[in-house]
Amino acid sequence: MERSFATEIESLKLGEGQTFRGEGILAVTKALLQSGVSYVGGYQGAPVSHLLDVMVQARDYMDELGVHVEACTNEASAAALLGASIAYPVRGAVTWKSIVGTNVASDALSYLSTAGVMGGALIVAGEDYGEGASVALERTHAFAMKSSLWMLDPRPSLPVIVRMVEKGFELSEASNSPVIVDLRIRACHVQGEFRARANRPAALSTRHRGAAAGFDYDRLSHPPAIFRQERLKVEVRLPAARRFIAEHKLNEVFDGELRELGIIVQGGLYNNVLRALQLLGLADAFGASRLPILALNVVYPLVPEEIVGFCRDKRAVLLLEEGQPEFIEQDVATTLRRHDAQVKLHGKDLMPLAGEYSTEHMAQGLRKFLAQHEPRLDLPGGGRWLAEVAGVRERAAKLLGSPLPARPPGFCVGCPERPVFAALKLAERETGRPHISGDIGCHAFATFEPFSMGNSILGYGMSLASAAAVGPMMAQRPLAVMGDGGFWHNGLLSGVASSQLNRGDSVLVIMKNGYSSATGTQELLSSPPPQARDASGRSAVHADRTIENALAGLGVNWVKTVSTYDVAKMKRTLTEALTTEAQGLKVIIADGECQLERQRRVRPATARQLAAGERVVRVKYGVDEDTCTGDHSCIRLSGCPTLTVKDNPDPLRRDPVATVIDGCVGCGLCGENAHAATLCPSFYRAEVIHNPTLRDRVLRGLRNLLVPA
Repeated sequence: MERSFATEIESLKLGEGQTFRGEGILAVTKALLQSGVSYVGGYQGAPVSHLLDVMVQARDYMDELGVHVEACTNEASAAALLGASIAYPVRGAVTWKSIVGTNVASDALSYLSTAGVMGGALIVAGEDYGEGASVALERTHAFAMKSSLWMLDPRPSLPVIVRMVEKGFELSEASNSPVIVDLRIRACHVQGEFRARANRPAALSTRHRGAAAGFDYDRLSHPPAIFRQERLKVEVRLPAARRFIAEHKLNEVFDGELRELGIIVQGGLYNNVLRALQLLGLADAFGASRLPILALNVVYPLVPEEIVGFCRDKRAVLLLEEGQPEFIEQDVATTLRRHDAQVKLHGKDLMPLAGEYSTEHMAQGLRKFLAQHEPRLDLPGGGRWLAEVAGVRERAAKLLGSPLPARPPGFCVGCPERPVFAALKLAERETGRPHISGDIGCHAFATFEPFSMGNSILGYGMSLASAAAVGPMMAQRPLAVMGDGGFWHNGLLSGVASSQLNRGDSVLVIMKNGYSSATGTQELLSSPPPQARDASGRSAVHADRTIENALAGLGVNWVKTVSTYDVAKMKRTLTEALTTEAQGLKVIIADGECQLERQRRVRPATARQLAAGERVVRVKYGVDEDTCTGDHSCIRLSGCPTLTVKDNPDPLRRDPVATVIDGCVGCGLCGENAHAATLCPSFYRAEVIHNPTLRDRVLRGLRNLLVPA
């Protein structure tokens, strides 16, 4: 049972004048419906996963509105959906995760931006940049500039975000160009409210169908049409976009009393800079700043008249642009130089060259800026706050005697992927460690302790392809790991098909946990229905084995499916795959349901049984303190958060003993590891029976008589 978005779906139905309350990404979803969108598609990924998740669960309501919803297999197929807006006056939106999604979609986007659009085409990109990022620290801005895709970076305020989505469609139509709404993590999750409008059914939709468009060669991205389209980008679409941005005042100017100075900031960073100004005593809690601010809700293209107009009466301006290169700063500097504007422009000379611009960084940069251009300004509060922050770090370092240790993320408790890497550690004792190509997904947590496995991560579903050049140079065949999500996203063609074409000799482990788990457990082509899982979470029927069928269709002969929790068998299978004389691709499908999804399915069912007074058996694992040797090999082999240590109860023994704490989901990995690695036999399996029957009580009595406690 996946997470329910019933409450969120109801908020999408709010009508004219009602108050919407919620987070930014849901406000975007509502804004799409208010804008009369005809189709929505995309590929999930933080921080924008909720947009598509909610719409997929709201299919009945989307059908009422005539909105077609497409859960795409990757970002390229999502971008191709926008082709509907090339020839038809329909509004469409697609969504994906930041630069990595844009990279995958780049082929379709280049052709889309070249041909231009008739209907509004919107791309909602979740910008994952900064200290909390989970991908390469690059920005979508470069791609927007390269392909003439106009890019919005809304101020993190729900009314502003909603207005930018609605105006984004209008901007797209006014300039016949696709538009990116670039949403940072904070913008996606900011809480707030706005006055809703009624949802607008589209004129052309699944409920109001039309005839096919007539042939128009000029709308094709094909020579010689592309040569004219390139001129249209610069001579027609760009000026039209700038006119629309200026006329509709998409960028915002906030006045301040210190008019000889100013700040130009990306819209998405506005809340941070306002907080920094407040700490420096230059703004109040309601957003009134003493320094004038130009908030760029549209970061590409910039409007030269707006930039020059803001800077004309100022001595100095600080431009706050997160990331490298400084695209906006270069654009602004060129504009000011061409207009001979005599203003001192600061940016990366006072701010960090790269990385997230936190409130602390902004406060430090603002102090440097003001020290140069308004030295008489008294900023005692900001200095004290910065000193306190630095003091906390110094005191923490002194108390710890070293920097605070890193706490990287790890596998969930009971994750079916952890036992595979435990088995691989055991197999390495016989085979040696092979080159291991990692991939995007939960299994990338194996790069952390206690496994420390992986030599490269080069993209979603790209692990087998990235091992292709390694194999011919190594004495031992390489091993690649990918999830079932990565397999369907890119791995089947880029990895498996390429390996078959080139007669590769590698080992591929596919983590078949049933879902695209790292992005929120969305369903895949191979996701089984709940009734197709047994108690352990392994597939109980074979009808859903589309991964195996796909591999067979490409001619892969060496394919073995193994339960992930059977560590001994997994170890034997890995050893065989790495050492067999058989040539060609060898695929091990590690089958075990994502533990989060399993718990979402099992726990409500268990709760209903308990409430009804039914008999329920819960498996619990523990450690016999008298048997435990205290060498903790089990912990080093597992890494499970619920397997830890406690003081030894034996006064004659000093080493702490292993223990299983609350939170254990009864996956049995600890015992499987102990058996497969021939560790001490200290683990026990117990069954906790709720609402026992008469038979259970009689058996317990007999056991107590025969084996006294």
